[in-house]
Amino acid sequence: MSTPTWPTFLVIGAMKSGTTSLYYYLRQHPQIYLDPTRKEAQFFSYEGRAPRFAGPGDEEVNGYIISDIEEYRRTFAGAAGQPAVGEVGTVYLYVPGTAERIRRHVPDARLVAILRNPVERAYSSFLHLVRERLEPCDRFTQALRREPQRIRENWSPHWHYVQAGFYHAQIARYFDVFDRGRVRVYLYDDYQADPLGLVQDIFRHVGVDDSFVPDMSLRHNVSGIPRLRSLHRFLDSRHPAKALLRPFLSSRRRLALRERVRALNLRRPPPLALDLHRRLIEVYRKNILALQDALGRDLSRWLAPEPTDATGD
Repeated sequence: MSTPTWPTFLVIGAMKSGTTSLYYYLRQHPQIYLDPTRKEAQFFSYEGRAPRFAGPGDEEVNGYIISDIEEYRRTFAGAAGQPAVGEVGTVYLYVPGTAERIRRHVPDARLVAILRNPVERAYSSFLHLVRERLEPCDRFTQALRREPQRIRENWSPHWHYVQAGFYHAQIARYFDVFDRGRVRVYLYDDYQADPLGLVQDIFRHVGVDDSFVPDMSLRHNVSGIPRLRSLHRFLDSRHPAKALLRPFLSSRRRLALRERVRALNLRRPPPLALDLHRRLIEVYRKNILALQDALGRDLSRWLAPEPTDATGD
């Protein structure tokens, strides 16, 4: 078989909606190829124009984005005849113009989106950046007040806590340029209720054996507050001590060990304040109702006045 140069499917987001875990689950399928060195390249959002985002830690974001077409196509060089070749992204849903670029390059691609309650998603994104010691604000309300200025100053989409949650227009862009049968939209609620069922439905959508059962015992990139900051930094670093494990543990076992230790080191974050939760619901209400009509799904749970779990990957 010839080496593929374009993906056959893309997970297009949304951010903080389970995409990191999904990347590891999909990679386990023998008929699916995903680049083992990176979760996402963000090529279709930034083709030909490498961004220079200016927020704290955004230099790392700038470093992993691939904007050159030939470099992007080389990310699939490791595929060995798998019928499904893909990329799991986070900003493809959010960045305008992405749907059109995907349609131009890979019009037959299968697309997958997972949407999370936008209030929960915004708070989970904030907690993630607090965990990584990147968020300068101690309080979520303060960070929300600064969001418009951050957007003007070209901070990366990870900082667009509220703005990234207006899903209706984002999904509409894909429904406008792709046949609806090619775009599969799930809810994060589905993922929480039946993760295996959701993943196996994605297997069917991208055209591989849907009876395969991946190891889903680990969740990845879960939000929380580190008990020991030094341990959290060690787990994310390229520390020489980690090399001692390589002769004894496979890469998959090392990953499992790291995620289990990380989870033990995290304590649950504080819940979102009730008054702020209710104010944000009103910010999103019209958008949620429009999305509900577009998807034909009941989203009344997203409008519930009581906050639920803000953790997530």
